[in-house]
Amino acid sequence: MQSLYSNGFEKIYDNMYQTFIEYDDEFDFYSKIIKKHHKKNVLEIGCGTGNLAKHFINSNLEYVGLDLSEDMINLSKLKNPSGMFIHGDIATYALKKPLEATIITGRTSSYLLSNKTIHSALKSIHNNLTTDGLLCFDFIDASRFIKSIKGGKKVYHEACFENTCYFRESYMKNNDLDNFMFNWDAIYYQKTNSDPIKLTEDNSVVRAFTKNEWELFLYLNDFTLLEFIDRKSYAFDTYVVVAKKN
Repeated sequence: MQSLYSNGFEKIYDNMYQTFIEYDDEFDFYSKIIKKHHKKNVLEIGCGTGNLAKHFINSNLEYVGLDLSEDMINLSKLKNPSGMFIHGDIATYALKKPLEATIITGRTSSYLLSNKTIHSALKSIHNNLTTDGLLCFDFIDASRFIKSIKGGKKVYHEACFENTCYFRESYMKNNDLDNFMFNWDAIYYQKTNSDPIKLTEDNSVVRAFTKNEWELFLYLNDFTLLEFIDRKSYAFDTYVVVAKKN
């Protein structure tokens, strides 16, 4: 099995997700929240290949991107040579100076599988935010999504970018996993004039959350919850959390 986030496959991810996600809308959504709370700089955790970064870099907000995949970071730097990108782990990263806002995008919260990791991540974020710093992130809503995949659910996504077309066949199922986790097995193909070319497989365990869980996680780690925003994403029912560092 080949990771979609490294060894050249990050370019396939980049091509497909530029079709899956409207990055203009993503930037408009997050930048409005940041400006509403009068923040002037932002760290994006889970910056991926830098598609959202491009919009922030071209704005009047100071931007730093962080991702666990070094290959993703390298591609972000290549696409955005004037940007600041850091290879790091959400649970252990340390910035040279705290920033006023942190956003976690692309449902990166779904890969925080253990409560211990969540507490470590929130502690790192807290330590790297200024006083009254803003935290904003999206998560898969367990109360809706887990119901939708009961017994297993097949999902098909197609994406075309720069004259190359891809498709992804996914199978999602909630088994006997803890903490509203579910299996997400996906196979990626490139379309051709004849038989499609299988590119890679991705077999992941992913976590959904309830609003009550995040309320408690935030409280225990010295954040004040400001609001939940109900926001549909391309494949999941999600909420966006807006919180403030105490």
